[in-house]
Amino acid sequence: MQTRPLGTTGPQVSALGLGCMGMSALYGEADRAESIATIHAALEAGVTLLDTGDFYAMGHNEMLIGEALRAVPAVLREQALTSVKFGALRDPDGGWSGYDGRPAAVRNFAAYSLQRLGVDHIDVYRIARLDPNVPIEETVGAIAELVEKGHVRHIGLSEVGAETIRRAAATAPISDLQIEYSLISRGIEDEVLPTTRELGIGITAYGVLSRGLISGHFTADRQLAPTDFRSMSPRFQGENLQHNLTLVEALRKIAEQKGVSVAQIAIAWVLSRGEDIVPLVGARTRERLTEALGALDVTLDDADLAAIEQAVPADAAAGDRYPAAQMSHLGTDR
Repeated sequence: MQTRPLGTTGPQVSALGLGCMGMSALYGEADRAESIATIHAALEAGVTLLDTGDFYAMGHNEMLIGEALRAVPAVLREQALTSVKFGALRDPDGGWSGYDGRPAAVRNFAAYSLQRLGVDHIDVYRIARLDPNVPIEETVGAIAELVEKGHVRHIGLSEVGAETIRRAAATAPISDLQIEYSLISRGIEDEVLPTTRELGIGITAYGVLSRGLISGHFTADRQLAPTDFRSMSPRFQGENLQHNLTLVEALRKIAEQKGVSVAQIAIAWVLSRGEDIVPLVGARTRERLTEALGALDVTLDDADLAAIEQAVPADAAAGDRYPAAQMSHLGTDR
């Protein structure tokens, strides 16, 4: 397995990370046994970065990862690096109530995550979205205290803009920024990516297949459960979906010419954007994991990249990546 640096202050990690959210929430039913088997298969294949959030199904995802880690050989368990997001407030009905970045809350969230994961430290810890009522300096400062005490190894950020990145980095060393980045979500290229590169901060890119939209497996007639995030996502609605699937078909032609799948070429494109970018793949089954790992063997030359750019230009996607109510929490500078 290839490795990449997680910024200048972070660890070396596998070139692909495993995003585990879909094993617990937001994308329909998942099979627990298959989810654990998929985590095991990822670790055995050399994947070291496991990404989760303490609010994914209200702790379920962390407990799932903890269960998976307890069942693998010690050498694989020791190689596994946990990336945890915190701060999202939930209610018993599954609702969302904002974000809490107060220092006391940071310490509280971390205590519960350590217990659920069954680990003595979290490798990368970050607030999922900026708390508009708490300066980022206070939130990052609280994580820095956890680093000093050995409960956390590295400080991360998630879905924030350039100004917030600079303020956070002036408070404590930041290893990486987790943010959506894919062929059809390229907003970070304007300001965020130049800022992280200037400051030596890595990128863990989620949504590299845009929640399955550009995986090559999603069809217009697919029925989504009401609890599936995509049933509310603008990019999966009506004419937006039809337009976006047209982009996928254009990408499929290029993939077929190279003898690879649509998902593999989409992941390979993200990998090609720089050694400072680690794509997170949201595979929920061993079959999808195997396909994703195949992207590591895909080499894109200049002609391939030009063809991909022509097939799926920047800003070609129809619809925002989140519903309007959630867009206000993304990239907010405070």
